[in-house]
Amino acid sequence: MSTSYFSWLDYSEHERRKTLDVINLFREQDTRDELGLGAVRNGMADLLFPGTSTIQTRAKYFLLIPWIHLRLEQRRVPSAQVASYARGAELQLISVLASSDDNEGVIGIQAGKHLQRLPSNVYWQGLGQWGIRIYPGSQDQYYRSLDSFYASAANTQRDDDGEPVEGRLSRNWHAGLPAPPPEFPAKVSLSLSADEAEYLRERLLTRAPGTLLAFLVDRGRKAERTAFPWSHHQLAEFPARIQEQLEHAQNFSEMMWGAALLYNLMLARLAERPELVEDYEQWLAVWSSMIEERQDALRAWDRSRFWDIVASGGARVTPTTRAFAGAWMERALLAPGEMAASLPAQRLIHDRERALKRGQARLDNRRALENWGGAAGSAQLTFRWPVAQRKVDDILTGLDAAPAAVTDLLAPVVPVHA
Repeated sequence: MSTSYFSWLDYSEHERRKTLDVINLFREQDTRDELGLGAVRNGMADLLFPGTSTIQTRAKYFLLIPWIHLRLEQRRVPSAQVASYARGAELQLISVLASSDDNEGVIGIQAGKHLQRLPSNVYWQGLGQWGIRIYPGSQDQYYRSLDSFYASAANTQRDDDGEPVEGRLSRNWHAGLPAPPPEFPAKVSLSLSADEAEYLRERLLTRAPGTLLAFLVDRGRKAERTAFPWSHHQLAEFPARIQEQLEHAQNFSEMMWGAALLYNLMLARLAERPELVEDYEQWLAVWSSMIEERQDALRAWDRSRFWDIVASGGARVTPTTRAFAGAWMERALLAPGEMAASLPAQRLIHDRERALKRGQARLDNRRALENWGGAAGSAQLTFRWPVAQRKVDDILTGLDAAPAAVTDLLAPVVPVHA
C-alpha cells in the first residue's frame, strides 16, 4: 500500500482542520462517517458546542497553547524557527502533564515525541472561535507573520508612561488571558484554577452566547455524566431554543442509528461473522424498541424545521444526504422491527455506500471488507457531547477552586529548545 502525504500551501484553517479531523476520524472505527452524515452531525455539534472537536480533550489546553506561544513571542523567536521551537515546547509539555496530579486526557501521552498532530493544531480553530486567539489566520500564517509583528511592535511610538500613542499594540492573543502559574512550563496540570475557569467561562458567554455550552458553564450544576446531552439533568431548565435543538438532535440521532446498525449487520453477514451477526441483530432489536416507544413523537417531528436548524449554523448538507436520511426515516417508521430483514432497507444502505465510496464500498469490495474491524460507524450520534461534557466539568470544577495568586504574564521565560 502506498503512503499518502498531505501538504497545505495557503489553505484556509477551516479546510485544514476539517481534513485533519477526517484523517483522525477514520482511525476510530466506531465513529466513522460511513453513511455520509458528517455534515449533519457537525452542523448540530457546532450549534450546541462551538469551538470543540472530537479529538480535543481538556479545557486547560485553551490556556496552555496561548501561554506557549506568548513565551515564544516574548523571546522574539524568528518566523523561520518558531514552528520548531513551538513543537519542542509542546512535546516537553507532554511529560510535564503526564507526571502531574491531573493527567487524564494528556494529548500525546502514548505517542510522545512521535506525536504527529500537536495540541496547538487540534485547538487552533476553537481558540479563534472562543476569542482567545486574536490572529485571524492559520497556524502557519501566524508563524510567518511573527517577524512583521515584532517589527511593528518595536516601531510603535509610546508616551512617557510607556503606553502606545494613538491606539493599542496589535495582539495575537486576547488581552485578558490569565497569567500562567509562576512555575510554568516546568510544572503544570490540566486542572483549572478559579481565575482560569472564570476566564474560559467569560469567553464562552461573550463569544458563544445562547449555546448549550455557554449555558452549562454559566448555570450548569455538576452531576453524573450522561451519554447524550438530551439526558442532562437540567434539560427542563435549558432555554426553549436549546431544548428545540436538542429535540431535533435526539430524533435524528435515534432514527439514523438504525441505519448504522443495519450497515454493520450487512457487513457481518457478508464477512460470515456469526457472533457479530448476533450482536447487531440484538442491537437492532434494541433500536426498534426505542423507535416504537417514541413513534408518536417521531411521526410528528417537523423534519423541515430540523434541516433549517442544521443549515442555520452554516452546515452544507447535500440534497442526496437529505434524500437518503428521509428515505431511511420513512421506511423505519413504517416497520422498525422488520429493518434487519428488509431487502428495500438493505438496498438503500447498499446504494448509499456505493454512491459515497464507489469502488471502495465494503459491500462490493472483498478487500475493503477484510479491513472492517467489526464496528464501522456503529455508535449513536452524540454531537461531540462527551468532549463538551468533559470541558464543562473542568470549568465548573475550576470555578469551585480557591482563587489563584496573580502573576505577571511578562515574567522572564525559561528557554525552550526544539
